[in-house]
Amino acid sequence: MPGNLELHCVLFVFLLSLTPRLVEILMLKYKIVPVTPYQQNCSVVWCEQTKEAAVIDPGGEIERIIAEVKALQLTVTKILLTHGHMDHVGGTSQLKALLDVPVIGPHKEDLFWLAALDQQAQMMNFAPVQSFEPDQWLNDGDTLSLGQCVFEVLHCPGHTPGHVVLFERGAQLAFVGDVLFKGSIGRTDFPRGDHAMLVNAIKTKLWPLGDQVRFVPGHGPMSTFGEERLHNPYVGNYG
Repeated sequence: MPGNLELHCVLFVFLLSLTPRLVEILMLKYKIVPVTPYQQNCSVVWCEQTKEAAVIDPGGEIERIIAEVKALQLTVTKILLTHGHMDHVGGTSQLKALLDVPVIGPHKEDLFWLAALDQQAQMMNFAPVQSFEPDQWLNDGDTLSLGQCVFEVLHCPGHTPGHVVLFERGAQLAFVGDVLFKGSIGRTDFPRGDHAMLVNAIKTKLWPLGDQVRFVPGHGPMSTFGEERLHNPYVGNYG
């Protein structure tokens, strides 16, 4: 009997040590809303405790995004952009006008993409939208608060020169835009794309965050950095 009591005490102490980590994991919630014919993974993210939310990469179909926000009873306080391609930013101005919230990101090196939204619309068969500049550019090492959650900003150029990744350490979750996909990486045949720079960003900025980190890509299913490090033919251990 004393042995069992001792075991129970050890387990209780162990569970107590995990409690802060479990609270952190449960605090950040997200809902992926694929939008546009490109099925771009727009994400609604929020702090579970405060219900403060952000919309990451509103590429279009703003009515669907707004419907999700209302259904979840959230208060959106910001729009976050990973990069300047039309399928990721096409609905930004409309959403900003509806919600009256600031647009944050990407890095200023993507200004030329945002200034050319009319040409992008023609190239990608989107309805015309006005060019815009965000209220705040992002730099490597910046942090963004969302309720009690904190996103770390990693500048990961290559797909575009101003691409950023948003990482929430407590949840071990990253929103990587078009930097990395399950089994692939972002295209680099666009103006100012750079394959070597993209691969370097993935290996030096993302891999050190840990194999356990899950990520939401700009298109397609989620994966983990560990899975891609092992099996991705472009940036895996043998890539």
